[in-house]
Amino acid sequence: MRLNTLKPGPGSKKLRLRVGRGASAGQGKTCGRGGKGQKARKGGYHKIGFEGGQVPLQRRLPKVGFRSAMHRTRAEVTLTDLVKVKAELIDLAALIAASVVPARTERAKVILSGKITRAVTLRGPAVVPTRGARAAILEAGGKIEEGAAA
Repeated sequence: MRLNTLKPGPGSKKLRLRVGRGASAGQGKTCGRGGKGQKARKGGYHKIGFEGGQVPLQRRLPKVGFRSAMHRTRAEVTLTDLVKVKAELIDLAALIAASVVPARTERAKVILSGKITRAVTLRGPAVVPTRGARAAILEAGGKIEEGAAA
């Protein structure tokens, strides 16, 4: 195989339809734009969603739900995720380094989901366990250091 002989498979590329080349070419005269009107003119089109002055659909429908801006800086961490972190001392930096939470995370909540078998130490105000997760971590022989600087 030579790079200068590579070409697309047969039938994968369709030739562009050349409009305005006479009636026999199939797209003569109006070139597929129909008769007169805004859409027939050069540059005569409108913005997406425009409905001729009628209130557009995206404005007729109600806004739904609430999208918190804080959601981007918060993350949930399961007990199974904590096992993935190789460090014995787990703080927010360790979670980010292990790619358990996104880099933009400012606070992580450890929830009771899965099992933890080894002893880990949670440190810092940015990593907060729920009551169930706290009990599971302590039962596995781990520690929770609150109030310490992250």
